[in-house]
Amino acid sequence: MKVSFKGGDIAGTSGCPPSKSHTHRAFFISSLAGGESMITDCLLSNDTESTLRAVESIGAEITRGEDGISVKGGRLHAPEGIIDVDNSGTTMRIFAGIASMFDRKVTITGDESIRKRPMGPLLDALGRMGVACSSDGGRPPVEIKGSNKGGRVTIDGGISSQFITSLLIVSPMLPNDTEIEIGGTMVSGPYIDVTVHMMGLFGANVVREGNIFRIEGGTGYRPYDYRVPADFSSAAFLLVAGALGGEVTVNGLQMDDPQGDKVIVDILGDVGASVCAGRDSVTVMKKDLLAKDIDIGGCPDLFPILAVLLSTAEGNSRLYGAPQLKFKESDRILTTVNMLNAIGADAEATDDGCIIHGKKRLSGGTVENEKDHRIMMAAAVASIVCDGPVVMDNADCCSVSYPGFLEDAGRLGIRYEVL
Repeated sequence: MKVSFKGGDIAGTSGCPPSKSHTHRAFFISSLAGGESMITDCLLSNDTESTLRAVESIGAEITRGEDGISVKGGRLHAPEGIIDVDNSGTTMRIFAGIASMFDRKVTITGDESIRKRPMGPLLDALGRMGVACSSDGGRPPVEIKGSNKGGRVTIDGGISSQFITSLLIVSPMLPNDTEIEIGGTMVSGPYIDVTVHMMGLFGANVVREGNIFRIEGGTGYRPYDYRVPADFSSAAFLLVAGALGGEVTVNGLQMDDPQGDKVIVDILGDVGASVCAGRDSVTVMKKDLLAKDIDIGGCPDLFPILAVLLSTAEGNSRLYGAPQLKFKESDRILTTVNMLNAIGADAEATDDGCIIHGKKRLSGGTVENEKDHRIMMAAAVASIVCDGPVVMDNADCCSVSYPGFLEDAGRLGIRYEVL
């Protein structure tokens, strides 16, 4: 779908989607529990539907209702046939760990983008736990054959926190205790905090000492009715729209949630926007913005929209600390910088982020979003500070994480035309 975004005066109140990362974890963990769990307020998007298909393949019974998704686990078995995760890297990586429980070969693949995503550190770690793994040079498709018994393992934490989440989630299902040591720098640490917190809700025992996690084996999970919180990474697009073009209130945001991306609220205030955070809502109003250097190591999903936020801030800004962005749906560092420069910004890529030289206004232009949902939504918001339209194909890729983005953006005042 080709769309032309034409900015506009921004005003209004909106909800935002449930958290994609929490929804993935809730579906996976509940599928491993011996009984029925109800997952409410969950995100149903392209990616999370991939996870539902994956858990059904191992025996979980899924019932869709008006109140949410019922997941009945307990009768687990290796899947029949190849598991295609489509474009969902989270599904691929977490399911790889779960597949290691079974003593039959499991093959996991995905679309063209997924087949470029690294899996090597996770497969190497599983191999050291006695699991037979093969891949296409460390990338999907992957073949995994257990069974994983647990034990001690070290894994590189510098590429993706999803590798660690994968090992963590499967560990209570293994017969022996597991000790996971994270080598090097642990990127995207808040996502690990979310995983450990949710595992505890479903009855798992995880003890953390620095970069070492100890998980009791043989306990499995117990059923738990879980309500998925709102997604700060999706809300960020709406909040930045308010900072650039008027005033926006986003409802349903819980400031005590462990999501790392809630830092967007502090960042908006730090760069000069007017921010009011209430008990379950955040309001952002436009003011003159100032450049800032921001460590995004713990919130890499915010990178594209933060780059847009700073593109018209006065001065030079630096976003740094997230080399793992090269391994997302696209090389998100390069795609973000190319997007900004295509619409008249002044940005340059670095190994772990980018440098942005702020300009008062941008020109607009044609953007290649590489079918990356976060690039697409960031570019749409950028149209607010452009003198001309922002045009791009594949605008429907937002359905990966935010199926209602176009409608919500339109209600807040972003004008767009489907071409």
